[in-house]
Amino acid sequence: MTLENRLGRIETLLAALVERQQARDWYSVEEFARAVGKAEFIIREYCRLQRLNATKRHSGRGAHAAWAISHEELQRYQREGLLHGR
Repeated sequence: MTLENRLGRIETLLAALVERQQARDWYSVEEFARAVGKAEFIIREYCRLQRLNATKRHSGRGAHAAWAISHEELQRYQREGLLHGR
């Protein structure tokens, strides 16, 4: 196998890995904040005020549930911005 073939195979595998990581079903507040370039506390506040569609999910770490934000909501937010909330 030539070096070019091996590099091409590595690039294909790397592209598949990146695509798999990007196509997540749910994001934590930290992951969502990083994806949209905002601070975590701002994203938590948007969830609390219903400016983002988010649900509380038990994370198994402590008594309090954590916000979970869907991939569809990330895409909607990137297209349209915040919801009007309450």
